[in-house]
Amino acid sequence: MQIGCSAPTSGPLTDPDSIARIATEAEMLGFAYVTVSDHLIIPTDIASRYPYTDSGEFPSGARVDRHEQLMTAMFIAAKTSKLRIVTSVMVVPHRPPVLTAKLVATLDVLSKGRITLGIGAGWMEEEFAAVGTPPFAERGAVTDETMRACRELWTSDDPTFAGKYVRFGNVVFQPKPVQRPIPIWVGGESGPALRRTAAYADAWYPIGTNPAHPMDTLSRYKAGVARLRGLVEKAGRDPGAVGLAYRVSSNPEAQPKGTVEGERKLFTGGAADFAGDLRALGEVGVTSVDFGLFGRDLAATLDNMRRFRDDVMAKV
Repeated sequence: MQIGCSAPTSGPLTDPDSIARIATEAEMLGFAYVTVSDHLIIPTDIASRYPYTDSGEFPSGARVDRHEQLMTAMFIAAKTSKLRIVTSVMVVPHRPPVLTAKLVATLDVLSKGRITLGIGAGWMEEEFAAVGTPPFAERGAVTDETMRACRELWTSDDPTFAGKYVRFGNVVFQPKPVQRPIPIWVGGESGPALRRTAAYADAWYPIGTNPAHPMDTLSRYKAGVARLRGLVEKAGRDPGAVGLAYRVSSNPEAQPKGTVEGERKLFTGGAADFAGDLRALGEVGVTSVDFGLFGRDLAATLDNMRRFRDDVMAKV
Protein backbone atom coordinates (compact mmCIF):
# COMPACT_ATOMS: atom_id res chain seq x y z
CA MET A 1 0.00 0.00 0.00
CA GLN A 2 1.19 3.53 -0.83
CA ILE A 3 0.85 6.00 2.03
CA GLY A 4 0.93 9.75 1.55
CA CYS A 5 0.74 12.92 3.61
CA SER A 6 -0.23 16.50 2.92
CA ALA A 7 2.05 19.35 1.92
CA PRO A 8 0.79 22.84 2.80
CA THR A 9 -0.73 25.22 0.28
CA SER A 10 -2.39 27.44 2.89
CA GLY A 11 -1.81 28.63 6.43
CA PRO A 12 1.29 29.26 8.52
CA LEU A 13 3.55 26.63 6.90
CA THR A 14 3.51 28.05 3.39
CA ASP A 15 6.89 29.76 3.44
CA PRO A 16 9.27 28.15 0.90
CA ASP A 17 11.57 26.59 3.50
CA SER A 18 8.71 24.88 5.35
CA ILE A 19 7.14 23.47 2.20
CA ALA A 20 10.50 22.18 1.00
CA ARG A 21 11.34 20.66 4.39
CA ILE A 22 8.00 18.86 4.69
CA ALA A 23 8.32 17.45 1.16
CA THR A 24 11.92 16.31 1.50
CA GLU A 25 11.21 14.83 4.93
CA ALA A 26 8.26 12.92 3.48
CA GLU A 27 10.51 11.50 0.78
CA MET A 28 13.21 10.56 3.28
CA LEU A 29 10.71 8.90 5.65
CA GLY A 30 9.33 6.69 2.90
CA PHE A 31 5.98 8.31 2.18
CA ALA A 32 5.00 7.46 -1.39
CA TYR A 33 3.41 10.80 -2.19
CA VAL A 34 2.35 14.21 -0.91
CA THR A 35 -0.95 15.91 -1.61
CA VAL A 36 -1.54 19.58 -2.47
CA SER A 37 -4.95 21.22 -2.16
CA ASP A 38 -6.61 23.76 -4.44
CA HIS A 39 -8.31 27.10 -3.86
CA LEU A 40 -7.49 30.15 -5.94
CA ILE A 41 -9.27 32.82 -3.93
CA ILE A 42 -11.46 32.61 -0.83
CA PRO A 43 -14.40 34.99 -0.42
CA THR A 44 -14.78 36.46 3.04
CA ASP A 45 -18.52 35.68 3.11
CA ILE A 46 -19.28 32.04 2.25
CA ALA A 47 -22.85 30.72 2.20
CA SER A 48 -21.94 27.48 0.38
CA ARG A 49 -21.71 24.45 2.66
CA TYR A 50 -18.35 22.73 2.93
CA PRO A 51 -19.09 19.00 2.36
CA TYR A 52 -16.80 17.53 5.01
CA THR A 53 -17.91 19.08 8.30
CA ASP A 54 -21.20 18.62 10.13
CA SER A 55 -21.59 22.39 10.41
CA GLY A 56 -20.81 23.03 6.73
CA GLU A 57 -18.21 25.60 7.75
CA PHE A 58 -15.00 25.78 5.71
CA PRO A 59 -12.33 25.05 8.33
CA SER A 60 -9.39 26.75 6.65
CA GLY A 61 -10.95 30.20 6.80
CA ALA A 62 -10.41 33.00 4.35
CA ARG A 63 -7.74 35.24 5.83
CA VAL A 64 -4.67 33.03 5.55
CA ASP A 65 -1.79 32.84 3.10
CA ARG A 66 -2.66 30.57 0.18
CA HIS A 67 -0.61 29.36 -2.81
CA GLU A 68 -1.78 28.19 -6.22
CA GLN A 69 -1.86 24.40 -6.30
CA LEU A 70 0.00 23.55 -9.49
CA MET A 71 2.79 26.07 -8.85
CA THR A 72 3.24 24.52 -5.40
CA ALA A 73 3.33 21.07 -6.98
CA MET A 74 6.08 22.20 -9.34
CA PHE A 75 8.06 23.67 -6.44
CA ILE A 76 7.82 20.34 -4.59
CA ALA A 77 8.78 18.41 -7.72
CA ALA A 78 11.93 20.52 -8.01
CA LYS A 79 12.88 19.81 -4.39
CA THR A 80 12.42 16.03 -4.57
CA SER A 81 13.39 13.17 -6.84
CA LYS A 82 11.12 10.17 -6.12
CA LEU A 83 8.10 11.54 -4.30
CA ARG A 84 4.83 11.51 -6.22
CA ILE A 85 2.60 14.57 -6.04
CA VAL A 86 -1.19 14.22 -5.95
CA THR A 87 -3.52 17.15 -6.56
CA SER A 88 -6.06 16.70 -3.79
CA VAL A 89 -8.11 17.76 -5.48
CA MET A 90 -7.83 20.12 -8.44
CA VAL A 91 -11.06 22.10 -8.90
CA VAL A 92 -11.24 21.51 -12.63
CA PRO A 93 -13.60 24.35 -13.67
CA HIS A 94 -11.32 27.00 -12.14
CA ARG A 95 -8.88 26.88 -15.06
CA PRO A 96 -9.47 26.98 -18.83
CA PRO A 97 -9.24 23.47 -20.31
CA VAL A 98 -6.29 24.03 -22.66
CA LEU A 99 -4.36 25.81 -19.93
CA THR A 100 -5.11 22.93 -17.55
CA ALA A 101 -3.81 20.43 -20.09
CA LYS A 102 -0.59 22.39 -20.63
CA LEU A 103 0.08 23.02 -16.92
CA VAL A 104 -0.42 19.38 -15.98
CA ALA A 105 1.61 18.09 -18.94
CA THR A 106 4.45 20.44 -18.04
CA LEU A 107 4.33 19.25 -14.43
CA ASP A 108 4.49 15.66 -15.57
CA VAL A 109 7.40 16.21 -17.96
CA LEU A 110 9.50 18.29 -15.59
CA SER A 111 8.85 15.96 -12.63
CA LYS A 112 9.75 12.95 -14.82
CA GLY A 113 6.29 11.41 -14.51
CA ARG A 114 5.46 11.92 -10.83
CA ILE A 115 2.04 13.61 -11.06
CA THR A 116 -1.29 12.05 -10.12
CA LEU A 117 -4.24 14.24 -11.04
CA GLY A 118 -6.87 14.18 -8.32
CA ILE A 119 -9.91 16.07 -9.59
CA GLY A 120 -13.20 17.44 -8.35
CA ALA A 121 -16.01 19.64 -9.64
CA GLY A 122 -15.88 22.05 -6.69
CA TRP A 123 -18.33 23.12 -4.01
CA MET A 124 -17.89 26.86 -3.27
CA GLU A 125 -20.17 28.89 -5.53
CA GLU A 126 -18.76 32.19 -4.26
CA GLU A 127 -15.25 31.20 -5.34
CA PHE A 128 -16.50 30.25 -8.81
CA ALA A 129 -18.02 33.73 -9.15
CA ALA A 130 -14.79 35.41 -8.05
CA VAL A 131 -12.66 33.33 -10.44
CA GLY A 132 -15.00 33.94 -13.39
CA THR A 133 -15.75 30.35 -14.34
CA PRO A 134 -18.59 28.98 -16.43
CA PRO A 135 -21.85 28.83 -14.42
CA PHE A 136 -21.55 26.99 -11.10
CA ALA A 137 -24.55 24.79 -11.95
CA GLU A 138 -22.65 23.46 -14.98
CA ARG A 139 -19.48 22.54 -13.08
CA GLY A 140 -19.94 18.79 -13.52
CA ALA A 141 -20.30 19.08 -17.29
CA VAL A 142 -17.33 21.47 -17.42
CA THR A 143 -15.22 19.02 -15.44
CA ASP A 144 -16.01 16.09 -17.69
CA GLU A 145 -15.49 18.02 -20.93
CA THR A 146 -12.20 19.44 -19.65
CA MET A 147 -10.90 15.97 -18.89
CA ARG A 148 -11.88 14.73 -22.34
CA ALA A 149 -10.13 17.72 -23.92
CA CYS A 150 -7.02 17.16 -21.77
CA ARG A 151 -6.75 13.55 -22.80
CA GLU A 152 -7.11 14.52 -26.46
CA LEU A 153 -4.25 17.00 -26.09
CA TRP A 154 -2.11 14.58 -24.07
CA THR A 155 -2.44 11.66 -26.48
CA SER A 156 -3.24 12.78 -30.03
CA ASP A 157 -0.64 13.82 -32.60
CA ASP A 158 -3.28 15.99 -34.28
CA PRO A 159 -5.53 17.06 -31.40
CA THR A 160 -9.00 18.31 -32.23
CA PHE A 161 -11.99 18.90 -30.00
CA ALA A 162 -15.40 20.48 -30.41
CA GLY A 163 -17.42 20.81 -27.23
CA LYS A 164 -19.63 23.30 -25.45
CA TYR A 165 -16.84 24.78 -23.33
CA VAL A 166 -13.71 24.18 -25.40
CA ARG A 167 -12.91 23.92 -29.10
CA PHE A 168 -9.55 23.53 -30.82
CA GLY A 169 -8.01 22.15 -33.98
CA ASN A 170 -4.96 22.69 -36.18
CA VAL A 171 -2.78 22.98 -33.07
CA VAL A 172 0.51 21.52 -31.90
CA PHE A 173 0.66 20.29 -28.31
CA GLN A 174 4.16 19.19 -27.36
CA PRO A 175 5.73 17.74 -25.35
CA LYS A 176 3.29 15.02 -24.41
CA PRO A 177 3.22 13.88 -20.78
CA VAL A 178 5.75 11.27 -19.67
CA GLN A 179 2.99 9.11 -18.22
CA ARG A 180 0.65 7.49 -20.72
CA PRO A 181 -1.83 8.16 -19.28
CA ILE A 182 -1.49 10.57 -16.37
CA PRO A 183 -3.45 8.84 -13.56
CA ILE A 184 -6.76 10.53 -12.76
CA TRP A 185 -8.31 10.06 -9.32
CA VAL A 186 -11.83 11.38 -8.85
CA GLY A 187 -12.57 12.86 -5.45
CA GLY A 188 -16.04 12.92 -3.98
CA GLU A 189 -18.62 10.56 -2.54
CA SER A 190 -21.86 11.63 -4.27
CA GLY A 191 -23.62 9.92 -7.13
CA PRO A 192 -22.11 12.26 -9.76
CA ALA A 193 -18.61 11.63 -8.39
CA LEU A 194 -19.13 7.88 -8.56
CA ARG A 195 -20.48 8.09 -12.10
CA ARG A 196 -17.53 10.30 -13.12
CA THR A 197 -15.15 7.74 -11.63
CA ALA A 198 -16.87 4.90 -13.44
CA ALA A 199 -16.80 6.73 -16.77
CA TYR A 200 -13.09 7.56 -17.07
CA ALA A 201 -11.09 7.64 -13.83
CA ASP A 202 -8.16 5.46 -12.85
CA ALA A 203 -9.17 5.50 -9.17
CA TRP A 204 -11.89 6.60 -6.77
CA TYR A 205 -10.62 8.98 -4.07
CA PRO A 206 -13.23 9.71 -1.37
CA ILE A 207 -12.92 11.28 2.08
CA GLY A 208 -14.73 9.30 4.77
CA THR A 209 -16.22 12.24 6.67
CA ASN A 210 -18.82 13.62 4.25
CA PRO A 211 -21.99 13.75 6.42
CA ALA A 212 -24.22 13.45 3.35
CA HIS A 213 -22.38 10.40 1.98
CA PRO A 214 -20.42 8.91 4.90
CA MET A 215 -17.66 6.39 4.22
CA ASP A 216 -16.55 6.39 7.85
CA THR A 217 -16.91 2.69 8.69
CA LEU A 218 -15.62 -0.35 6.89
CA SER A 219 -19.17 -1.50 6.11
CA ARG A 220 -20.16 1.87 4.65
CA TYR A 221 -16.99 2.04 2.60
CA LYS A 222 -17.50 -1.50 1.26
CA ALA A 223 -21.03 -0.54 0.24
CA GLY A 224 -19.63 2.47 -1.64
CA VAL A 225 -17.09 0.27 -3.41
CA ALA A 226 -19.81 -2.21 -4.39
CA ARG A 227 -21.88 0.63 -5.84
CA LEU A 228 -18.87 1.92 -7.75
CA ARG A 229 -18.09 -1.52 -9.18
CA GLY A 230 -21.65 -1.77 -10.47
CA LEU A 231 -21.41 1.61 -12.15
CA VAL A 232 -18.03 0.74 -13.71
CA GLU A 233 -19.46 -2.44 -15.17
CA LYS A 234 -22.52 -0.54 -16.42
CA ALA A 235 -20.16 1.92 -18.13
CA GLY A 236 -18.63 -0.98 -20.05
CA ARG A 237 -15.33 -1.01 -18.21
CA ASP A 238 -13.58 -3.73 -16.26
CA PRO A 239 -14.34 -3.09 -12.57
CA GLY A 240 -10.81 -4.16 -11.72
CA ALA A 241 -9.41 -1.34 -13.87
CA VAL A 242 -10.57 1.34 -11.42
CA GLY A 243 -8.36 1.53 -8.35
CA LEU A 244 -9.23 2.61 -4.83
CA ALA A 245 -7.61 5.47 -2.91
CA TYR A 246 -8.78 7.05 0.36
CA ARG A 247 -8.12 10.37 2.09
CA VAL A 248 -7.98 10.91 5.86
CA SER A 249 -7.83 14.38 7.38
CA SER A 250 -6.68 13.60 10.93
CA ASN A 251 -3.68 12.36 12.92
CA PRO A 252 -3.76 9.40 15.28
CA GLU A 253 -5.11 10.56 18.66
CA ALA A 254 -6.78 13.58 17.01
CA GLN A 255 -10.23 12.00 17.30
CA PRO A 256 -11.29 9.70 20.13
CA LYS A 257 -12.33 6.22 19.15
CA GLY A 258 -15.93 6.38 18.00
CA THR A 259 -18.63 4.06 16.70
CA VAL A 260 -21.48 4.28 14.21
CA GLU A 261 -24.33 1.78 14.49
CA GLY A 262 -22.11 -0.37 16.70
CA GLU A 263 -19.16 -0.36 14.29
CA ARG A 264 -15.93 1.53 15.00
CA LYS A 265 -15.37 4.61 12.85
CA LEU A 266 -12.40 4.35 10.56
CA PHE A 267 -9.29 6.32 11.53
CA THR A 268 -10.35 7.29 15.01
CA GLY A 269 -8.34 6.39 18.08
CA GLY A 270 -4.60 5.79 18.21
CA ALA A 271 -1.79 4.52 16.04
CA ALA A 272 -2.71 0.84 16.47
CA ASP A 273 -6.24 1.59 15.28
CA PHE A 274 -4.90 3.43 12.23
CA ALA A 275 -2.60 0.53 11.35
CA GLY A 276 -5.49 -1.90 11.67
CA ASP A 277 -7.69 0.26 9.46
CA LEU A 278 -5.00 0.41 6.79
CA ARG A 279 -4.72 -3.37 6.80
CA ALA A 280 -8.52 -3.69 6.57
CA LEU A 281 -8.72 -1.28 3.64
CA GLY A 282 -5.89 -3.14 1.94
CA GLU A 283 -7.96 -6.31 2.09
CA VAL A 284 -10.80 -4.44 0.32
CA GLY A 285 -8.39 -3.46 -2.46
CA VAL A 286 -7.34 0.05 -1.45
CA THR A 287 -3.83 0.77 -2.70
CA SER A 288 -3.31 4.42 -1.64
CA VAL A 289 -4.22 6.25 1.57
CA ASP A 290 -3.09 9.72 2.64
CA PHE A 291 -3.26 11.69 5.85
CA GLY A 292 -3.18 15.28 7.05
CA LEU A 293 -0.35 15.29 9.58
CA PHE A 294 0.04 19.02 10.18
CA GLY A 295 0.98 20.27 13.62
CA ARG A 296 0.92 23.74 15.16
CA ASP A 297 4.29 24.57 13.56
CA LEU A 298 6.98 23.00 11.40
CA ALA A 299 8.65 21.12 14.25
CA ALA A 300 5.35 19.60 15.38
CA THR A 301 4.47 18.65 11.80
CA LEU A 302 7.80 16.88 11.27
CA ASP A 303 7.34 15.11 14.60
CA ASN A 304 3.87 13.94 13.54
CA MET A 305 5.31 12.58 10.29
CA ARG A 306 8.12 10.71 12.03
CA ARG A 307 5.83 9.20 14.66
CA PHE A 308 3.37 8.19 11.95
CA ARG A 309 6.17 6.42 10.08
CA ASP A 310 7.28 4.58 13.20
CA ASP A 311 3.91 3.85 14.83
CA VAL A 312 1.64 3.29 11.83
CA MET A 313 3.50 2.74 8.57
CA ALA A 314 5.99 0.34 10.13
CA LYS A 315 3.10 -1.78 11.49
CA VAL A 316 1.20 -2.23 8.22
